[in-house]
Amino acid sequence: MQPASTANVPVSAILLSVAALLAGCGEKAAPPKAPPPEVGVVTIQPRTLPLVSEQAGQTAGFREVEVRARVSGILVKRLYTEGQQVKEGQVLFQIDPDPFRAALDQARGSLRQQQASLERATQDRDRIVPLFKENAVSRKDFDDANSNFEGATASVAIARANVTQAEINLGYTNVTAPISGFASKENKSEGSLVSNSPGDAGLLTTISQLDPMYVNFAFAETEKLEYDQNIRTGRVVAPKDLRVPVRVKLADGTIYDTPGLLDFADAKVDPKTGTIRARAEFPNKKGTLLPGQFVRVLAAMGEIQNAFAVPERAITQAQATRLVLVVNAQNKVEPHPVVLGPRVGDEIVIVSGVKAGDRVIVDGLMKARPGSEVKPVAAGAKPPGPQAPTGAPSLTGPAKSEAAKK
Repeated sequence: MQPASTANVPVSAILLSVAALLAGCGEKAAPPKAPPPEVGVVTIQPRTLPLVSEQAGQTAGFREVEVRARVSGILVKRLYTEGQQVKEGQVLFQIDPDPFRAALDQARGSLRQQQASLERATQDRDRIVPLFKENAVSRKDFDDANSNFEGATASVAIARANVTQAEINLGYTNVTAPISGFASKENKSEGSLVSNSPGDAGLLTTISQLDPMYVNFAFAETEKLEYDQNIRTGRVVAPKDLRVPVRVKLADGTIYDTPGLLDFADAKVDPKTGTIRARAEFPNKKGTLLPGQFVRVLAAMGEIQNAFAVPERAITQAQATRLVLVVNAQNKVEPHPVVLGPRVGDEIVIVSGVKAGDRVIVDGLMKARPGSEVKPVAAGAKPPGPQAPTGAPSLTGPAKSEAAKK
């Protein structure tokens, strides 16, 4: 059989077929469009949040007393263990008492001498009085007898006061604890000369009462003004009975286990710092807190009503403007400038810039560009796992059994 002849096929049809074939070989399929990136969002809703003011503070003993020498002399003994607890009235130091015993003996001798003079003056007066009534002695003798009696009486009173003073000074040679508490390191060692003169205050040690414990801190004047304004407008509700609970965060980041209460806030502003002094009182039965520690004070100042808050990581910054990225109804990213309020835990209150129902991006901020389309998912949601390729056998049923056999 002879092949069919192509003589009757038009040349134009052949050229069109060749061109279509070449064009089909040269074209490539367009790549599929990339899906929008997933971002984690939180939906803004009004909430009631605690208002916690955090300030730097320092601990101090409930009472701290300086133990000083009240008489001058040589320090002969220390009768307590440094850093240990002492009781009120306990003898801590002893100053050499011998000079003071001698002074007391001298004062007692002077008193006896003055008492003898008083007795003699009394006898003279008693003799003169009846004689004067009979005009047997002159007026001058009578006046001299009375004057000698009054002078002797005054001298006895002075001598008796000197004895009392000498007894007090002898008692001061035993330096006792004015309060119960923990005694600090001694400032003077045995053999040192201590003095109660103004130039040498005679400080021997200090005693601190550690239960309860004070924590001193300060807050800015602007914070108080803002707080008072929020109370007046109802944005913040103050604690019940104005009893402000306080916690402290120690240097290692742990929270002291026993809460305290705010017990003092000054009625004036320090003109040097623009702050107001305050103090909280904490039970300290275990002695965990020590005087002089630097802590962070967390004062629960009330509750914020209808507050909008987002995790701190949702806040971005463009120059001096704080921003949050919001996903709109078309799933596109919009930057919203915001005004920030106080921190509450790991969240920050937003005063203005967002409204209820806004979806704020928390996770995937690097993938969210203003104006771009994103796929919002709940913040913290795990990304979907890898999908099996199309046509691959599933490891369930018979296919799983075959795989197990192999």
